[in-house]
Amino acid sequence: MNTKNIEIEAKFYLGDLEPLRTKLSSLGANLTDERILERNWRFDTPDGRLTASGEVLRIREDRRIRLTYKRPIQGTLERLEIELEVDDSEKIKMFLEALGYKVFFIYEKYRETFEFGQVEVVLDEVPYGSFVEIEGPSIESIRQACRDLHLKWDLRLSSTYLGIFERIRRKINLPFTDATFEAFSQVGKIVPEDLGLQDGFQSDSSSE
Repeated sequence: MNTKNIEIEAKFYLGDLEPLRTKLSSLGANLTDERILERNWRFDTPDGRLTASGEVLRIREDRRIRLTYKRPIQGTLERLEIELEVDDSEKIKMFLEALGYKVFFIYEKYRETFEFGQVEVVLDEVPYGSFVEIEGPSIESIRQACRDLHLKWDLRLSSTYLGIFERIRRKINLPFTDATFEAFSQVGKIVPEDLGLQDGFQSDSSSE
């Protein structure tokens, strides 16, 4: 397996992004991509085979358009990731639909990207909360970044944004099936209790 196609990543829920943004600045992290709105389309077979096996087939649109396939590697934080840049999202959607795939979930987020030593740190604002994802060349490089940034390793998430959204949707009976900012403008503030998640940022240095 080509190691260039292996994604190693940890994700955490944050009640507020600002303390982590301040921490990144104080440690000399470099802002490599300013905050931008991302739109994502998830595809699956009619019987939901990809989602059931933890696979992701997605089109992402921000400053670029990318087609991505991911699948988990058992027992690790690693996933196989194959990604290619395309120039026409509508044609790619038609291509995937012609192969029998259907869009089943649309979600949006604002993303801000930092380079911090060996790792990439992205701050995500989705319609129902804030998250940080750390991607690096090894699990140890990610653990070290978490220690430096005061992120509690035991609170890293295994759920995808889709999984978290589905949990909220069922809990508070959301009347829609896509996680867009327009859709969430119809509901009140989402609180941590709705998410069932703990804040991964620790104000002290106890990050293990």
